[in-house]
Amino acid sequence: MQPDKQKQFSEIVHLIKESRNHALKAVNTELINLYWNIGRYISEKIQASIWGDKTVDELAKFIQKEHPDIKGFNRRGLYRMKQFYETYNSMSFVSPVVTQIQSSNNEANEIAPPLVTQFKIEDIKNTILANLSWSHHLILISRTKSDEEREFYLRLSVQEKYSKRELERQISSGIYERTLLGSAKLSPVVREIHPDITGSFKDGYVFEFLGLSEQHSEGDLQKGLISQMKNFILELGKDFLFMGEEYRLQVGNSDFYIDLLFYHRGLQCLIAFELKSDKFKPEHLGQLNFYLEALDRDVRKDNENPSIGILLCKDKDNEVVEYALSRSLSPTMVSEYQTQLPDKKLLQRKLRELFE
Repeated sequence: MQPDKQKQFSEIVHLIKESRNHALKAVNTELINLYWNIGRYISEKIQASIWGDKTVDELAKFIQKEHPDIKGFNRRGLYRMKQFYETYNSMSFVSPVVTQIQSSNNEANEIAPPLVTQFKIEDIKNTILANLSWSHHLILISRTKSDEEREFYLRLSVQEKYSKRELERQISSGIYERTLLGSAKLSPVVREIHPDITGSFKDGYVFEFLGLSEQHSEGDLQKGLISQMKNFILELGKDFLFMGEEYRLQVGNSDFYIDLLFYHRGLQCLIAFELKSDKFKPEHLGQLNFYLEALDRDVRKDNENPSIGILLCKDKDNEVVEYALSRSLSPTMVSEYQTQLPDKKLLQRKLRELFE
């Protein structure tokens, strides 16, 4: 096939795929809006003591018997819609945006029975809720414990475009607790240089996908992260762009190598990762600060912000870290990593202790 024709045909295929994606998104938006209003209808009837549990069962059986072509509206599905509405109804990021769909249109009245038109339908199609699939919402409702945690994962899922599997993994790894712990421990220097840094880094990272044994070297860790870069980026956040491993810096007549170098699109700066397979030592910071100085002098562009250094250690003593960072003028953070999924209860306890 001629190259010109192949290019033209590929453009047609691209248009087809793009149109399909738009159609799927539109269908999902309508479904989420429908489930919201069904959940609201049921919730309001039950709260007003007009309906009871038996009535919801009767509704499910009515739909199944009279309209067998309509799927997904069994007793369990209907109660999930009710739970969906009640979960987000009072949330600040939803309620101000909800609008009423006017049903005074003659055509609408002809199509819909009078009983339905008495119920003022709400429109949530312009809220963040419509940006996720129903399956995502079911995961969020069943696996999160508070409104704050739920909203965190909701916004993160939309921002990072998580699949269902990725969302499940992030909840299991306790990214909510780890992000809050990391943000609370940011040094004043980092906050001053990068005011928008909150939520970008974690106090700890989880690398269970590497399958490393408890005893491993820095080389094993580096090779594993490179070979599993897709999962590593998922753990870091999709604003991170990988620039290279063993990134070479020349200072004077000597060469130095940064373990992993990234660029962060949101913060618009270089991110240097140094890997240590043992416990944190204060002298590790001297090496990392030297790398940051070299990056800022020789690699960073004029429109970019000062570079940030992340020291990834197998373990750390928070008090030692606090002392080591107290006089440091460089935007550096010390995080520990785990090679297996953390105990979420332990993370939640740490979070409570921090805020108490």
